[in-house]
Amino acid sequence: MSNEHEVLLDKAVERKPKVKVERKEGEPTAAFKGASWGALLVGVSAYLIGLFNAAMELNEKGYYFAVLVFGLYAAVSLQKAVRDREEDIPVTNIYYGISWFALIVSISLMAIGLYNAGSIVLSEKGFYGMSFVLSIFAAITVQKNIRDTQRAKERD
Repeated sequence: MSNEHEVLLDKAVERKPKVKVERKEGEPTAAFKGASWGALLVGVSAYLIGLFNAAMELNEKGYYFAVLVFGLYAAVSLQKAVRDREEDIPVTNIYYGISWFALIVSISLMAIGLYNAGSIVLSEKGFYGMSFVLSIFAAITVQKNIRDTQRAKERD
């Protein structure tokens, strides 16, 4: 008897239409937004936890922290400048150039710092490099998602 009741309930649930969330044109999916924020959180958290637990002098930790913050800012700034130009929003050449320069400098500082770090084993260097790259990529993606969502809402 209970088996028949369960089968009827299952059929009733199957017939129930699923609620579909409507997205505006050009708006990223919730899954993509969540994945982007998750990647940013994982990248930055891993980098900072690794830095906190590292057997480095405080000034070395400060250097790697500053490079991360600088890299994140430079990446978001460059993404905004590139996007503005694509959408015919005025961006001065000096700002555009400085944005590129800042990102290149931050990546170079990370590479040079890791290359010259004699106290860090190779696997730890790889860890910092990968979490740095993940964080920068995720920051660009989060900025893009925020901009796309805002643009989609403005169209309505």
